[in-house]
Amino acid sequence: MALLELYTEYNRVWIPDAEHVWKSAEIMRDFHFGDNVLELLLEDGTEHYYPVDPSKPQLPPLRNPDILVGENDLTALSYLHEPAVLHNLRVRFVESRIIYTYCGIILVAVNPYKQLPIYGDAIIHAYSGQNMGDMDPHIFAVAEEAYKQMARNHKNQSIIVSGESGAGKTVSARYAMRYFAVVSKSGSKTRVEDKVLASNPVTEAIGNAKTTRNDNSSRFGKYTEISFDRKYRIIGANMRTYLLEKSRVVFQADNERNYHIFYQMCSCAHLPEFKNLRLLSADKFRYTCMGGDITIEGIDDKKDMDETRQTFSLLGLKEDFQSDVFKVLAAILHLGNVEIRNSGDDKSSPSDPHLAVFCELLGVNAEGLVRWLCHRRIVLVAETVVKPMPKKRAVNARDALAKQIYAHLFDCIINRINTALKVPGKQHAFIGVLDIYGFETFDINSFEQFCINYANEKLQQQFNLHVFKLEQEEYMKEDIPWTLIDFYDNQPVIDLIEAKMGILDLLDEECLFPQGTDQSWLQKLYNYLDANPLFEKPRLSNEAFVIQHFADKVEYQCKGFLEKNRDALYEELVDIMRASKFPFLASFFQEEEQSTVTSKGVKVRPARPGVKPANKQLRTSVGDKFRSSLSLLMETLNATTPHYVRCIKPNDEKLPFEYDSSRVVQQLRACGVLETIRISAQSYPSRWTYIEFYSRYSILMLYQEADLNDKKQTCKIVLQRLIQDPNQYKFGRTKIFFRAGQVAYLEKLRLDRLRGACIIIQKHVRGWSQRRKYLRMREAAIILQQYIRGKRTVRKTVTAATLKQAWAAVVIQRHFRGYRMRQIYQVVRLASITIQAFTRGWIARKRYKKMMEEQKALVLQKYARAWLARRRFQTMRRLVLNVQLSYRVQKLRKKIEEQNKENRGLVERLTSLANTHSQTVDRLQGVEAQLEKSTNQKASLEAREKKVKEDTIAQLQKQIDVLILEKQKLEKKFETSTKEAKGNMSKDQRVCYLLIAENNIEIQRQDHEKEVETLKGEIKRLKEERVSLHRKIEEGGQVNSDLQEQVIQLTKHVKVIPELRRDLNNLQNQRNNMDRKMKQQSEQARAKMTEITRQLLGGVVEEEVLLGLTPDDSEKIYEVEDLLAAFEGLQKATRILESHQREQKETYETQLEGLKLKVDHLQNENSKLQNLFQEKSNVNENIRQEVSRLSSENSVIPELKLQVSEVQRQKRELEAHVEEQKRELKEKAEDYISSARRKKVTTFAFSFQDFEEQLDQRDRLIKRLQNQIKSLETSQKAKQTSSPAIPKDYLGMLEYKREDEPRLIQNIILDLRPKGVVVNMIPGLPAYILFMCVRHADYLNDEVKLKSLMNAIISAVKKVIMSHHKDFDLLSFWLSNTYQLLNCLKQYSGEEEFMKQNTPRQKKNCLQNFDLSEHRQILSDLAIHIYHQFITVMEKSLTPAIVPGMLEHESLQGISSMKPTGFRKRSNSIYEDSDTHTISSIIQQLSVFHFTMTQHGMEQGLIKQAVKQMFFLVGATTLNNIMLRKDMCSCRKGMQIRCNISYLEEWLKEKDLQSSNAIDTLRPLSQAAWLLQVNKSTDEDAKEITEKCTELNSVQIVKILNSYTPIDDFEKRVTSSFVRKVQSLLQDREGSTQLMLDTDYRFQVTFPFSPSSQALELIQVPNSLHLGFLTRI
Repeated sequence: MALLELYTEYNRVWIPDAEHVWKSAEIMRDFHFGDNVLELLLEDGTEHYYPVDPSKPQLPPLRNPDILVGENDLTALSYLHEPAVLHNLRVRFVESRIIYTYCGIILVAVNPYKQLPIYGDAIIHAYSGQNMGDMDPHIFAVAEEAYKQMARNHKNQSIIVSGESGAGKTVSARYAMRYFAVVSKSGSKTRVEDKVLASNPVTEAIGNAKTTRNDNSSRFGKYTEISFDRKYRIIGANMRTYLLEKSRVVFQADNERNYHIFYQMCSCAHLPEFKNLRLLSADKFRYTCMGGDITIEGIDDKKDMDETRQTFSLLGLKEDFQSDVFKVLAAILHLGNVEIRNSGDDKSSPSDPHLAVFCELLGVNAEGLVRWLCHRRIVLVAETVVKPMPKKRAVNARDALAKQIYAHLFDCIINRINTALKVPGKQHAFIGVLDIYGFETFDINSFEQFCINYANEKLQQQFNLHVFKLEQEEYMKEDIPWTLIDFYDNQPVIDLIEAKMGILDLLDEECLFPQGTDQSWLQKLYNYLDANPLFEKPRLSNEAFVIQHFADKVEYQCKGFLEKNRDALYEELVDIMRASKFPFLASFFQEEEQSTVTSKGVKVRPARPGVKPANKQLRTSVGDKFRSSLSLLMETLNATTPHYVRCIKPNDEKLPFEYDSSRVVQQLRACGVLETIRISAQSYPSRWTYIEFYSRYSILMLYQEADLNDKKQTCKIVLQRLIQDPNQYKFGRTKIFFRAGQVAYLEKLRLDRLRGACIIIQKHVRGWSQRRKYLRMREAAIILQQYIRGKRTVRKTVTAATLKQAWAAVVIQRHFRGYRMRQIYQVVRLASITIQAFTRGWIARKRYKKMMEEQKALVLQKYARAWLARRRFQTMRRLVLNVQLSYRVQKLRKKIEEQNKENRGLVERLTSLANTHSQTVDRLQGVEAQLEKSTNQKASLEAREKKVKEDTIAQLQKQIDVLILEKQKLEKKFETSTKEAKGNMSKDQRVCYLLIAENNIEIQRQDHEKEVETLKGEIKRLKEERVSLHRKIEEGGQVNSDLQEQVIQLTKHVKVIPELRRDLNNLQNQRNNMDRKMKQQSEQARAKMTEITRQLLGGVVEEEVLLGLTPDDSEKIYEVEDLLAAFEGLQKATRILESHQREQKETYETQLEGLKLKVDHLQNENSKLQNLFQEKSNVNENIRQEVSRLSSENSVIPELKLQVSEVQRQKRELEAHVEEQKRELKEKAEDYISSARRKKVTTFAFSFQDFEEQLDQRDRLIKRLQNQIKSLETSQKAKQTSSPAIPKDYLGMLEYKREDEPRLIQNIILDLRPKGVVVNMIPGLPAYILFMCVRHADYLNDEVKLKSLMNAIISAVKKVIMSHHKDFDLLSFWLSNTYQLLNCLKQYSGEEEFMKQNTPRQKKNCLQNFDLSEHRQILSDLAIHIYHQFITVMEKSLTPAIVPGMLEHESLQGISSMKPTGFRKRSNSIYEDSDTHTISSIIQQLSVFHFTMTQHGMEQGLIKQAVKQMFFLVGATTLNNIMLRKDMCSCRKGMQIRCNISYLEEWLKEKDLQSSNAIDTLRPLSQAAWLLQVNKSTDEDAKEITEKCTELNSVQIVKILNSYTPIDDFEKRVTSSFVRKVQSLLQDREGSTQLMLDTDYRFQVTFPFSPSSQALELIQVPNSLHLGFLTRI
């Protein structure tokens, strides 16, 4: 379509304006060829007639559609011209507060004169790795592009920052270098990147000054090469400087300052280290007070001085060097205060105390300095003449000396900085940052402006060639026919300046003449260059010349050109400086002499003009040196890939966000931006990818043209139909190229189509509304007509007779109707009564029936509730019995422990008994011998007794006989004496003799009785000895009877044991086969258990008969009293049996021989049992203990029967429960996909594991009973085999040897992979195995082994994590296992807080000997480290999909936010559907994370924390991109974001993770999306925004409002007044002021204690782990 056809009604154009350069106007009437005027309507409502030449119409430039205004790239504009660029920059800068804009390959940076929060490290990391054009324009984007191209293409890069003073060049260059320092850490201890950044404060202090345009203006050009190694890390830097403004040292204009370093030193004059410099205030020195104001608002010179000194130190410049620098600077200030006075005609002499200070500081000869400051030596042919100089020339000589010293000092500092920035290592590539002055034009332009503009001419030429080259490459890449584009070539201007007989050549030639002047040089320019069209002579001046530069015409004043080009310094002053006693100063001029003699070729680094030699040989001028250094710079730039940054100064008053169009357009013309636009506009400036064109203009396609399969062909067909002229567009490989204005025409067609569609919709809606309104009105009119017509008819037909008839008819009707109504009422009343009767009867019957049903229900409920109560009672009773059983088991355990203690004593007693038994045998043998001896003694004693009796009797008989004889003799004598004395004695004497005789007889009788008693006592003693011997014999017999009783009982129970053992083995086999044949063998299990019960009852029938039990009731549950009674009955029965055995004993002598043999046999058995006990010391039950426990086991047999019955019942219940769970699993498993199925299977596996745990508990009970019964046959098996099988009850420990520890760590940690066999095993199996090994070391009380194992575990896990720090599966696996091991260490630590949920067996398995709290802390720290690495890996996997999936992908069909992208999208314009990330990609990745964590058995709390962290990353990354991407700030994009958030929320619900609070981390993003959609126009809207956007800070809200971009013309932009209103409402809001969210933020991780129900004693080590050296204990 022809451009002329676009000048139609309602389109807008730009017309020139004196104040604003350009202003907008709307076309009032279509323009046709031949019209001489264009009718326009200005924005203020006035009409304007724009004159047009009918023959060659020069129409004003068209204005772009509003949708294209505010674009990131100016080349995306449909109309590319000066007013469009100016307006786009204004909209972005003033309304959106965006300072950066792309213009093709140029980054236009407008100085905001305000600190903005867009340069933090978070912003740097946001731009790092991003393609240029993906984010909003930024200096960081240019730096990233340069860094990326250097790494990708292995080619050096350059960033050229230019602009006039005050535009922000220095700050932009500083931020670019800061970006490189942050993204490419050197990795060395020298911190080169910090030194590179530290060089900026130093160079700014000695090279920057305040000017009328800028408070921190760089008065020199600087090219910084940042060197990188092969890993693209900074290894050093080097600076080159250009054209230092030396004249500023001795002269400053009004409101300007000298270099910052002078004022910084004066502000610190009071410090001790500056006392010897004798500094004064800055207003006391001539060189620092010329400009008037010595301070800068907002700048603290003292603070800046501290920073300068710190950076000196950071660069390695020591205190001595700093002191020397400050001495030279102070001497320059004192030199400026040296006053030169006239001492006569054309004579001068210095007279000032500052001269002495100068000489003292620099160590120069004062007399020589005084002389040669005021005199000049002239060398003639025959003699040398010393001539005094006038005051003016003496002052110039003083100032020249000051300038020369400062220039040398500047070069010296730069050289020292370069030395400090050199780091050992080979440079692989570099990025150069050029901070150079832009094109300058002032009211008075001198030699400095001439050199600056000359440099900009060279840079502009290089820029034009580069732009031309890029355009050519773009066309060739897209297979577009290349046509030569006419672009401005400034080579003639460059030739005018640097060619032979050019301006610089003539200037150097004039400088060779001693008498040459500026005027004579100017006259030569007029003579030689007058014919050049680019050189002009001013009309009103003979002291200036004009050059037509690429940007503008500049008039230069010739005054001072020669002097500045010569840069003269008298040889005498140089000699004085060279002879200085201050080595630092003398080295300046020594180097100059050496460089003059030895220099070959041009090597200027830095490009600083040297001091002229004193001889008459050809000297190198400042202009020549600058030309050489500029040529070197251009060679460097041509060898690199350039990137351009053009800094724009928006106003001269330095006001924030104020836009002066006239000043901006002047700089745009000067910096080459408009030239770029012009080159682009000459060809095909607008470029769209096919997918962008299809998405944007699908509304213009016909139904037949829309083809989703081949979008490229569809675009071609549509475009050929819409634009008839094929020259207006070209089809490339990936993009469509449009001529200027064609995109605007397509936008117009699109807008017309949308407007037409809106009109059609409005037409139908309004028609429907009007029809509906019409029908309502018509219906109302008809009704009104009916009433009105009825009234009229009544009025026409009514008369008196008619009224009477009507009244009579009414009366008749009344009565008739009353009659009829009464009749109807009666019928209705009768019917109602009838209905009521039937209804009430039916209700009564129903109520009766209901009452009956309720009564029956009550009866049923009574019985049901009774049944339920009985069932609850039985359940409770069973529960109580279970509790009692558990209590009794615990009690039995305690009893067993006590019996174990007793057994140990009994073992000792058994040992002592064996010894006693042997002693008893010896004693029995001794007793037998004694018995034989006692028998012999008895026989001898009887014989002796008999003999003694006989002897005694014989003696007594003899004595009696003797006594009888004596008696007879005495009687005879008595008779004789009586006879004799009868006559002689009296009667009393006879009595006395008789008494004496009786007494003697009595005494004799008593003596005989005593002898008899003595004999009786001896007999009694012998009898007692006999009794004691009999008692000893009975005791030996008792011992032998006890042993015989034990043997009998052992023999009895050995008969019972095989049956019990066989039954319990059947139970064990049933339990092992339960998983495979659960359903088929349930009935068999019940039958077998019944058989087992019957057999158990049969085995103990005698005991039950004795105890009075009922063996027929196998289901009876005994209470505690019954068990106690049974125990007492058993004791009674035992006593009865013992009595029966005692009654059946044979004689003592017969039993004694048999018992001797049995005692010998038992003694041998005891010795064997003792040896076996010593060999199996680690087994809790031993054979000799079982011998002592046989009697106690008899009382346990009834309880064993009860426990077996209870186990049988519980086993049947568990079998039914497991069968039900399996059936539910089978039904659920068919409804899920594979991933969900695996999750459910895992969940059911855990629940099934719980049931298995319960079965295992019952199984352990069976095992315990089995072990107790097996213990009864231990002694018998000990007799039958030498190595009996020991019954095992696993203790949840794994035994290993110390030398196997490396193998354990290697197999279970280092070589283990989560994708192998471990996945199918118990989650956390490695952790359980390691803990079981730890338990065994604790059980052995082996501290060395325990610590060695724990340290090896921690070290191995660290090694695995370090070696596979990017393996997500492995990190997830070891995070889960580390957490599980940590939980095990807590659960089994023995601490009360961790044992609340432990089972009794788990409490028994607690660690006994060591406190591992220190190792727990180390393990916790390791788990935290693994978690953070785990999160990092997840972030790296998820991050690439976040921005494309959440922002760029069009998740809502029919809602497109595609807009033109401009030049910066060229490298990324190829659209590939297969590589596009969507919200489904994010959800899929999150699902993979969740499945892996769940598969590895990670605790749910940890999973929730990880998901919350991922959601925070999604929200923060998305929000940060919204903040940095203006093209994403639209209403439709807000709708898409909220839709994507809803998808994520649904995913959380699906995974049951709502309690993780992950969705709360997306609240800032959700509020940002809401803010993009809400109305933004009224005060109520502003108040609503401040109330609802609580998660966004004020900076973020304002940024979104400023960046809001309409997609269509129907949307409105956010006005500046509304943004200010929102800002005022947000002033009191506290919180962060950061623009970006910290995506590296980590929520604090916690590891909640989660006890495991896994029974350690049930864990088996799979063979696939190759851990055969581990032994289960």
